[in-house]
Amino acid sequence: MAHNSSPVYQARYGWDLRTAGVVALSAVFTAVLLLPGVPLFAQILGLPLFGGGGLFMSYVALSRKVAFRVDETGVLLGGSPARYRATTSHVPWDDITGFVLWRQAAGGASLPYVGVTRREGAPALPGDGPKARAALKYLVPVPADVALASRAVTGWRLDKDRLVTTVAHFAPEIPVRDLS
Repeated sequence: MAHNSSPVYQARYGWDLRTAGVVALSAVFTAVLLLPGVPLFAQILGLPLFGGGGLFMSYVALSRKVAFRVDETGVLLGGSPARYRATTSHVPWDDITGFVLWRQAAGGASLPYVGVTRREGAPALPGDGPKARAALKYLVPVPADVALASRAVTGWRLDKDRLVTTVAHFAPEIPVRDLS
């Protein structure tokens, strides 16, 4: 994301190292599956997984949809590109009490997340419900409220310094905590 004079912080889905790696690996596996002599059952199982997965990741990168935005109205938590409208949330400044940068363990690696803490009684966000909260209680290192108001930093880049500057511009009383 290039720096500019606008106080708005916006990140769009695009090509990052992880996305490019997944697409490249998917292309290699797809090519191998198309070689002569590869069993039909491997092709039937592997081509949708690797070919489809690579195509989907390419679609995400090329969609350029807003992944995360902080502006004068609050925070836009961009949704999953496959169901963008249904999973995109806007959190107004009146509902925000802080920002949290955190990481989720994923096998031998971890995935960075950015989220907001919200005031008690704030309206529910998409995906919120008793089953989701029960699962999140055991799966993530942050409270369920924070996890539900978070987005994985994958398919886009987070500029922490720019985020801090933007939050300070629009809501100087709201802290940005880095738990990662």
